[in-house]
Amino acid sequence: MSANAYNPLDEHHQSSLEDNSTSYSSDENEQTWISWFCTLKGNEFFCEVDEEYIQDDFNLSGLSSMIPYYDYALDMILDIESPNGSKLTEQQHELVESAAELLYGLIHARYILSNRGMISMLEKYKQNHFGRCPRVACNNQSCLPVGTSDVFRTATLKIFCPSCQVLNIYSLCLNYFKSIL
Repeated sequence: MSANAYNPLDEHHQSSLEDNSTSYSSDENEQTWISWFCTLKGNEFFCEVDEEYIQDDFNLSGLSSMIPYYDYALDMILDIESPNGSKLTEQQHELVESAAELLYGLIHARYILSNRGMISMLEKYKQNHFGRCPRVACNNQSCLPVGTSDVFRTATLKIFCPSCQVLNIYSLCLNYFKSIL
């Protein structure tokens, strides 16, 4: 199993489990896969997608053909025990974990276009989860993450400043500092 593999009872995650207000109602000591995934380093820009949204087949249309181990990955995201999950090899289990991460990213991309998703992202924006523009003239303007392509792995995430209207503001600043050094 990979180092970041989801295990709701893992000692590493135990302290965050006790403080987690979105844990299962049936057991206060468990954390959902979704909340665990969104707290991983590098996943700060993800918001928690409502399970009701994920359970609606309409919202997942076309994704099953794009994701290997789709059913297992979906079950992992929704914290459902797969009846044949114990029959998977260690390598297959790692593939399911990767598939779940990819599937969640694709679901998230659709979710943030819905009303509830936009509200979730607006809250993150208001709380400056996406950073602030480093340019002095922008007065610490909150930034927005922007996906420039809806095709997986064709483009990387960019950061946009609504004040100066620069896309990938951090890359621009890094290039500026490299040029003066």
